[in-house]
Amino acid sequence: MAIKYGINDNSVNIMQRQRHIGLLGFNHALATSLCLPMELLQSCNHLFLSRRQSAPAKLSTISLEPSPIRVSGGIQLDVDEVLSNERPLNDWPQPDILIIASRWRHPLRGGPQRRDVQQWLRQLALRGCEICAVGNASYFLAEAGLLDNRPATTHWHYFDDFEQRYPNIQMQRDHLITQAGSLYCTGSVNSAADLIIHLIDRHWGPEIAQRATQQFSPESRQPFANQAYRGEHSARHGDEVIALAQSWMHRHLADTINMKELAERSGLSQRSFQRRFHHACGQSPLQYLQRLRLDAARELLKNTNLAIEDISPLCGYSDVSYFGKLFRQYYSMTPGQFRRSVRRKLFAIDSGD
Repeated sequence: MAIKYGINDNSVNIMQRQRHIGLLGFNHALATSLCLPMELLQSCNHLFLSRRQSAPAKLSTISLEPSPIRVSGGIQLDVDEVLSNERPLNDWPQPDILIIASRWRHPLRGGPQRRDVQQWLRQLALRGCEICAVGNASYFLAEAGLLDNRPATTHWHYFDDFEQRYPNIQMQRDHLITQAGSLYCTGSVNSAADLIIHLIDRHWGPEIAQRATQQFSPESRQPFANQAYRGEHSARHGDEVIALAQSWMHRHLADTINMKELAERSGLSQRSFQRRFHHACGQSPLQYLQRLRLDAARELLKNTNLAIEDISPLCGYSDVSYFGKLFRQYYSMTPGQFRRSVRRKLFAIDSGD
């Protein structure tokens, strides 16, 4: 059964399938690294329930120690499942997405060096589970051998230690998010929130992602594509022809882009180009271009004083009215509303004088 999000024919069709999302915590975990992803995902569920649709995500908390665990700030959290070495691995949780919390103390204390935990993570990765390591939780993936010869990042305090311990990992100090297939690392809790929004967008559509974002300060979320290091042509695929087409789109956002001409530039028929692009990127060339242009528009609205009438053509939209309607469709607010929400927060620090 397919369900539609959005308000016009450009809506995204996504198959309805509940995904199991596990949040792995432990004693001395950073509380926000568990709670913020959980709240974002719960807000996604609430949006579906408010429309009388079933919740798309089944959330469960998983722990390395018996419940309750004591996280940073002395907060006690009850958990749903415990990774006990008395249970066979086949009985351990098998989530579709796993989010691993950051540790308040040195990341190697406890879980990352447990052989059974390492084997569990390898099994999850093998079956395609999307594993998201928040901050120094990247040590979990490194100890399991999942990041060898792949890009990764971690909390800045552990850059040197991480590089020394794991010389085979492609450390990315300048990126807050890295992606290696289904493995993600983030350098902070804020960048983890950006990653969660990206996953909501990918699995349940841009409208749901934007509505979740609005509940957690729209100006604070940065597009995943602006932060993530993905290796291989900075894309999640190995199709060099399509990667070059993506790069060309990035450089010509303000120009009129004809997909037939872009296909010819790529040496493909339009039909083959559409098929290969969708296979590589999970969306059509037009959908990809729209997101590029609208993300660029958001940055201009946030960081410049340019009039909306000037921003529209800079992002490839000669019709300002169409630009406004498209922006609202994707972000559930007009360009003017977005700018006002951003500016209120950006200049709040000066309001006390």
